[in-house]
Amino acid sequence: MTTKKYWRGSAAACVVLAIAGTYAISHRQADAAVGEAHGEVAGAGASSGITGTRSSAPDFSGIVTRYGAAVVHIGAKQAATGGEDGEGGHGGEALGSGFIISQDGYVLTNNHVVEGAEKVTVKLTDGREFRARVVGTDKTSDVAVLKIEASNLPTVKIGDPANSKVGEWVVAIGSPYGFDSTVTSGIISAKARQFSDDSPIPFIQTDVPVNPGNSGGPLFNLNGEVIGINSMIYSRTGGFQGLSFAIPIDAAMHVKDQLVRTGHVSRGRIGVGVQPVSAEQAKSLGLASTHGALVGSIDPSGPAQAAGLRQGDVIVSVNGTRIEGTRELVGQVSQLTPGSIATISVWRNGAEHKLSVTVGAQSSQLASATPRAPQLQQQPEQQARPRLGVAVRPLTADEQQEASLPGGVVVQQAGGPAAAAGIQAGDIIVAVDGKLIRNVQQLKQMITQADDSVSLTVVRDGEEASVTVNLG
Repeated sequence: MTTKKYWRGSAAACVVLAIAGTYAISHRQADAAVGEAHGEVAGAGASSGITGTRSSAPDFSGIVTRYGAAVVHIGAKQAATGGEDGEGGHGGEALGSGFIISQDGYVLTNNHVVEGAEKVTVKLTDGREFRARVVGTDKTSDVAVLKIEASNLPTVKIGDPANSKVGEWVVAIGSPYGFDSTVTSGIISAKARQFSDDSPIPFIQTDVPVNPGNSGGPLFNLNGEVIGINSMIYSRTGGFQGLSFAIPIDAAMHVKDQLVRTGHVSRGRIGVGVQPVSAEQAKSLGLASTHGALVGSIDPSGPAQAAGLRQGDVIVSVNGTRIEGTRELVGQVSQLTPGSIATISVWRNGAEHKLSVTVGAQSSQLASATPRAPQLQQQPEQQARPRLGVAVRPLTADEQQEASLPGGVVVQQAGGPAAAAGIQAGDIIVAVDGKLIRNVQQLKQMITQADDSVSLTVVRDGEEASVTVNLG
């Protein structure tokens, strides 16, 4: 089960591309602002050998000399596929980058670099090549951990992205288009970029030139510390256009620790639906600013309810970390360990209160709301399509029990008004204008009787969202 929040749909103007060359994903929203560097170049530690003046770029040779050997080239051979003539085709090879984080051979890279590969190789700058074992992958964060059998390997130094500032110089090392050990530089353009309201990763945006093959490579600060994993570019053409995005290294290391320890990633939830705090709401609540996340709904059987959170509370910090808005809350809660006790500070009745919440665990089982066995397959029912634009089917008994839902219907196809509002196949519609939906016929009846718009309560990946749909 997961933290509940609100998401919305919008038309994507560009495409966010994973920079391995063979993988691309589009997003409903992405910010395209690029920061400009002003003032003096930040100074660097003595160990990195970085120098710079107000009118010149810094010298990155110290970083390359000291840590370049820890950056590796990754080849991921895909399984062979059948050709048009019926004979087996040749498996392709995705190229990417990675970096060594331990002398005994643990390597970090992107999930999309190695996803679906039957053979992964890691090539070092000294020419040695190793067959790599995939320790674990996490599609949500796009992080993968590899292991090669070697010792006394060169390693990078891990930094803290929280200490980085917009406008600071950063440098990337990787294998764009297969050109190993390519060094490019730029500045941090923005921090905490997210491509959807429910994304747990606050990407670091830079203007560092990265291209297909840079995926999984390190992003260094001027002290020679890795602060991110280069993962995506924002582009209309498929090539670099000045916007690149890196996964913060602290988030990646949190995923790495779980993958090495257990082979999978668990994420926390507290069971609240939240929304931003408007200026008017902040004033009426006695808040000095609009920071925080306003609790709009609470799972009656969730951790927040048990801990005493109330509708109308404003969550202002989690374990002492200030919450600027809903996205920061999503990121903080997702990194909490299920079963642990978290201190949630809320603003209520003009004062701040601290509550202890036993963190729950997110469930990823609802993303694919398809029957588990052939005998359970059902054809989509079309009754709700004309105005809402969806084809739906009832929840199976197993799905309803697993999701702990009192009712709902599964969206199998979405178009028209529903798609425009962000509804997707696999979503579970559980309520219309606050009224529980128990079957397809009930949904049809309520949509038929509705006015020009309805508010749908939808569950996706275990997360509850409120979506307004302007009906056709």
